[in-house]
Amino acid sequence: MDKKTIAIAAILGATGIILGAFGAHGLKKLIEPDSIAVFETGVKYQMYHALFLLFIGIVTRISDKAKKTILILTVLGVLFFSGSIYFLACNSLFAFDFKTIGFITPVGGLLLISVWVVLFLQIMKQKE
Repeated sequence: MDKKTIAIAAILGATGIILGAFGAHGLKKLIEPDSIAVFETGVKYQMYHALFLLFIGIVTRISDKAKKTILILTVLGVLFFSGSIYFLACNSLFAFDFKTIGFITPVGGLLLISVWVVLFLQIMKQKE
């Protein structure tokens, strides 16, 4: 589980850097500055949670069951939250109106909040 978690953290981190560079350089002439800022929000949250998963992968005080739950919720949360933000920020570049699926963004946010709650509960269960 730890190897898988760290590997996924590395993938999220690498793609976060790629998307960040694309947002800073490739999108500059294609979308409005406000949309670039929105895109960067998606990148930030992806990177925060890549580091979070890296931490989860190296911590030994969390059960494997909790680590699996955290991994699944984090990946889904990043896909829903950051993924939808990427598409919403670039909405003007597509024929499809991604605003119709904008409800996915807060669902992803709730998933990301829930992983932190799972971590909190796991830590509170433990004896000193």
